[in-house]
Amino acid sequence: MNEHHDGPDAAHRRPRGVSDTTVQALGALSKALETTERARGHLYAFHQLTGGADFELDRAVGLLREAGHHAWADRVQREILGRNVIPGHWTFQIVEAYNDTYYEPFKAAEKEARQELAEGKDHLLEAELKEERRTGGHPDHSARPGTTPQE
Repeated sequence: MNEHHDGPDAAHRRPRGVSDTTVQALGALSKALETTERARGHLYAFHQLTGGADFELDRAVGLLREAGHHAWADRVQREILGRNVIPGHWTFQIVEAYNDTYYEPFKAAEKEARQELAEGKDHLLEAELKEERRTGGHPDHSARPGTTPQE
């Protein structure tokens, strides 16, 4: 195979001396981080949905008052509107604590592992899987963008 025209680009080629097990370990670490990225996205969705619900309470309180249900309007305003979602925390504080306590250290450790163990190269496992799974010479199986597959 001519590495200049087919196969992964230099950023996705395994450095010399990096074992299969190391590539698998870095792939598992990367997959765990990607899963954490998804969890973080859900946490932001929770943050935004909860905030949106809290603002919708303004409308509910107004409509309860308009309908003559002042006691219910007062109760919702007093007990629910602006309430902590867990003791002492609004959702933004949960997001900040998650980022500082878990996400940022995880992200840094994954990057440092890649730096130390694979010259900083990312997605080595996936690049090698792509090479194993693509069909040589097929126009929709090229190794990288802007290249023509070789036989």
